[in-house]
Amino acid sequence: MFIYAVKASTLKFAGLLVLSVLALSMAVLLIPEESNIAVGNITLSEKDFKNIESAQDRVQFLKLCGWETEAEAVAVTEVTIPAVFDGIYATYNQLQSEMGLDLTGYKNKTVKRYTYIVTNYTYHGTVYANLLIYDNKVIGGDITSANVDGFQKSLVKNT
Repeated sequence: MFIYAVKASTLKFAGLLVLSVLALSMAVLLIPEESNIAVGNITLSEKDFKNIESAQDRVQFLKLCGWETEAEAVAVTEVTIPAVFDGIYATYNQLQSEMGLDLTGYKNKTVKRYTYIVTNYTYHGTVYANLLIYDNKVIGGDITSANVDGFQKSLVKNT
């Protein structure tokens, strides 16, 4: 006859081990997968918007959006996102939603706006790419013309 004694500490250890494995499994299952943003034939991932620290990073991000630009920004400005969006900011935020972005989480925050000259846009005037950067992350931006008959469009090139 074989007799095996199980102590309470052995049961506690086994229970703790099972709970740990279960918790780890749930954590892996609940970690969100990286989402992609598709506009036209261009797809950007969430990581493309992060770690934007240098002029080269910003130019590379614009290239991913379909734009060729000059290497250096023509303007760098600090902009405070207002606490309450008026009609203009509400419309601008709607433009951001085309890329899966939302400025409402940045109300009252001061961000940097980098402006680059776009060199591959067919238009009779100068076209600019504006990037709004907060904490080394692209949180918004646009493609725009300052001409009287100008325009303002999403950052992602629609081809």
